[in-house]
Amino acid sequence: MSRADDPGRDTYREFTEAVNMKPGELSTWLETDESKQVGWHKGGRSGGGESVGHESGRKIINLLRRKRGDLSEGDYKHMRKVVGYVRRHMAQRPSGNVRDTKWRWSLMNWGHDPLK
Repeated sequence: MSRADDPGRDTYREFTEAVNMKPGELSTWLETDESKQVGWHKGGRSGGGESVGHESGRKIINLLRRKRGDLSEGDYKHMRKVVGYVRRHMAQRPSGNVRDTKWRWSLMNWGHDPLK
Protein backbone atom coordinates (compact mmCIF):
# COMPACT_ATOMS: atom_id res chain seq x y z
CA MET A 1 0.00 0.00 0.00
CA SER A 2 1.47 3.35 -0.97
CA ARG A 3 1.33 6.43 1.21
CA ALA A 4 -1.38 7.90 -1.05
CA ASP A 5 -3.56 4.85 -0.36
CA ASP A 6 -3.61 5.58 3.39
CA PRO A 7 -3.58 9.33 4.02
CA GLY A 8 -4.54 8.86 7.68
CA ARG A 9 -1.59 6.60 8.48
CA ASP A 10 0.71 9.41 9.63
CA THR A 11 -2.06 11.10 11.59
CA TYR A 12 -2.93 7.83 13.31
CA ARG A 13 0.72 7.15 14.19
CA GLU A 14 1.28 10.69 15.51
CA PHE A 15 -1.94 10.49 17.54
CA THR A 16 -1.00 7.18 19.16
CA GLU A 17 2.44 8.59 19.99
CA ALA A 18 1.00 11.80 21.50
CA VAL A 19 -1.74 10.08 23.52
CA ASN A 20 0.06 7.98 26.11
CA MET A 21 -2.89 7.35 28.45
CA LYS A 22 -5.12 4.29 28.12
CA PRO A 23 -8.90 4.84 27.75
CA GLY A 24 -9.69 3.68 31.30
CA GLU A 25 -6.89 5.77 32.76
CA LEU A 26 -8.08 8.87 30.88
CA SER A 27 -11.69 8.22 31.88
CA THR A 28 -10.71 8.01 35.55
CA TRP A 29 -8.64 11.19 35.23
CA LEU A 30 -11.53 13.12 33.66
CA GLU A 31 -13.63 12.45 36.78
CA THR A 32 -11.16 14.27 39.07
CA ASP A 33 -11.58 17.80 40.37
CA GLU A 34 -8.14 18.68 38.97
CA SER A 35 -9.23 17.68 35.48
CA LYS A 36 -12.38 19.76 35.71
CA GLN A 37 -10.68 22.93 36.97
CA VAL A 38 -8.24 23.46 34.09
CA GLY A 39 -8.65 24.62 30.53
CA TRP A 40 -10.48 27.15 28.47
CA HIS A 41 -14.27 27.18 28.52
CA LYS A 42 -16.11 28.19 25.36
CA GLY A 43 -18.34 30.57 27.30
CA GLY A 44 -15.48 31.85 29.46
CA ARG A 45 -14.84 30.68 33.01
CA SER A 46 -18.00 32.33 34.27
CA GLY A 47 -19.97 30.60 31.52
CA GLY A 48 -19.45 27.30 33.27
CA GLY A 49 -19.78 24.10 31.38
CA GLU A 50 -17.09 21.76 30.19
CA SER A 51 -13.65 22.96 29.11
CA VAL A 52 -12.46 22.37 25.56
CA GLY A 53 -9.73 20.00 26.79
CA HIS A 54 -12.13 18.02 28.95
CA GLU A 55 -14.49 17.58 26.00
CA SER A 56 -11.51 16.55 23.87
CA GLY A 57 -10.58 13.92 26.48
CA ARG A 58 -14.00 12.31 26.13
CA LYS A 59 -13.58 12.25 22.33
CA ILE A 60 -10.10 10.73 22.70
CA ILE A 61 -11.50 7.89 24.81
CA ASN A 62 -13.99 7.17 22.04
CA LEU A 63 -11.25 7.26 19.39
CA LEU A 64 -9.00 4.92 21.35
CA ARG A 65 -11.79 2.37 21.75
CA ARG A 66 -12.67 2.25 18.06
CA LYS A 67 -11.08 0.22 15.30
CA ARG A 68 -8.91 2.19 12.96
CA GLY A 69 -11.03 1.16 9.98
CA ASP A 70 -14.09 2.74 11.59
CA LEU A 71 -12.55 6.22 11.90
CA SER A 72 -14.05 9.05 9.87
CA GLU A 73 -12.41 12.13 8.39
CA GLY A 74 -13.85 14.06 11.34
CA ASP A 75 -12.08 11.64 13.69
CA TYR A 76 -8.78 12.22 11.90
CA LYS A 77 -9.36 15.96 12.11
CA HIS A 78 -9.71 15.70 15.89
CA MET A 79 -6.61 13.50 16.05
CA ARG A 80 -4.62 16.21 14.26
CA LYS A 81 -5.98 18.78 16.73
CA VAL A 82 -4.84 16.59 19.66
CA VAL A 83 -1.35 16.12 18.18
CA GLY A 84 -1.00 19.86 17.62
CA TYR A 85 -2.13 20.70 21.13
CA VAL A 86 0.22 18.19 22.77
CA ARG A 87 3.18 19.43 20.72
CA ARG A 88 2.50 23.11 21.46
CA HIS A 89 1.88 22.52 25.14
CA MET A 90 4.97 20.33 25.58
CA ALA A 91 7.07 23.14 24.10
CA GLN A 92 5.85 25.36 26.97
CA ARG A 93 6.96 23.01 29.75
CA PRO A 94 7.62 24.98 32.94
CA SER A 95 10.78 24.44 34.93
CA GLY A 96 10.81 22.40 38.10
CA ASN A 97 8.53 19.65 39.29
CA VAL A 98 5.39 19.57 37.13
CA ARG A 99 3.56 16.76 38.96
CA ASP A 100 0.82 18.92 40.51
CA THR A 101 0.61 21.71 37.95
CA LYS A 102 -2.22 22.97 35.80
CA TRP A 103 0.16 22.58 32.85
CA ARG A 104 0.31 18.80 33.39
CA TRP A 105 -3.39 18.51 34.21
CA SER A 106 -4.32 20.27 30.99
CA LEU A 107 -2.14 17.91 28.96
CA MET A 108 -3.71 14.95 30.72
CA ASN A 109 -7.16 16.15 29.64
CA TRP A 110 -5.80 15.77 26.09
CA GLY A 111 -4.60 12.22 26.81
CA HIS A 112 -0.92 12.93 27.42
CA ASP A 113 0.77 12.51 30.79
CA PRO A 114 4.20 14.16 30.53
CA LEU A 115 5.45 12.17 33.52
CA LYS A 116 5.14 8.86 31.66
